[in-house]
Formats: sequence, structure tokens, C-alpha cells
Amino acid sequence: MKLNSSDIREINLLKYYRLVRKWACKTYGLKDADLELLIYLDCKGRFTRNEFMDGIYTYTWDKHRWERLKRQGWIEVWRQRNRTTIKYSIFKTSFKCSQVISRIYRILLAEEDLPFSDRSVFHKNKSYTDKVMNKAIDDMIKDKDR
Repeated sequence: MKLNSSDIREINLLKYYRLVRKWACKTYGLKDADLELLIYLDCKGRFTRNEFMDGIYTYTWDKHRWERLKRQGWIEVWRQRNRTTIKYSIFKTSFKCSQVISRIYRILLAEEDLPFSDRSVFHKNKSYTDKVMNKAIDDMIKDKDR
């Protein structure tokens, strides 16, 4: 079954994309560009360092992005190079990354609600932005058309 633009509009897939993206970035300590890049890489499956470099051209420049994503466990080695028969390493997004992206998809499809509890990163209401995000999350949860 192939989706078209009217199908996506009908299910309101992108209606709360910005809110869900902001929630995911703050909850998991990612930058917006990092999250979108991880979604792109997750769709590719396995990739090389050069394919990663090709994927970052449309994002803001961050010299340390590759090492930071590897160090934090978002990207892992699928096959290590051995300098004789395998000339370069192949990478993939980690299980943790795949789970976060799957959760984002479930929230966008209204199969799951954004978590709203005392442990939420927005619950403390320390800043104006946190208060606005709490209000937006409440409105999203109450929305019957999503």
C-alpha cells in the first residue's frame, strides 16, 4: 500500500511534529539537527562515515557531531574494518536510537501519548518555555482529531 499526500494530511501526521521533536530533544539531550539526522540515518539502515558526511550537508555545521553521537550511544559499529579485506567500517543507528524514533512515530500516529508526569523534563515549570510546552502537551493530549 502506497501513501499519498492526502493520506498523510487526513491522519494529521505532521500536526504535532514540532512539539514531539522538541519533547524528544529535551528528554534525550539531543539537538534538533541531531535528531533529524538520526531519523535520516535510521531510514538508511547501514551507512559509512562518508554517507554520514553526505547526510549532514543540509544541517547546521557541528564539527564534533560524529564523535558525540557515537560516544552517547546513538551510532554504533555494525562491521569493523580490518585494513586488509574490509577497507572501511560500516555503522548503524543503535537499538536506543531505533526505540526513540519508533516512539516518536507512535506519538505522531496517536498510538501513544506524550508522557506527562512529575518526572517529565517540562514538569518543573522553571522557565516560560517549559510552561508553554506543558500547555501545548495538554492541548495535544486533549485533541480528539489527532
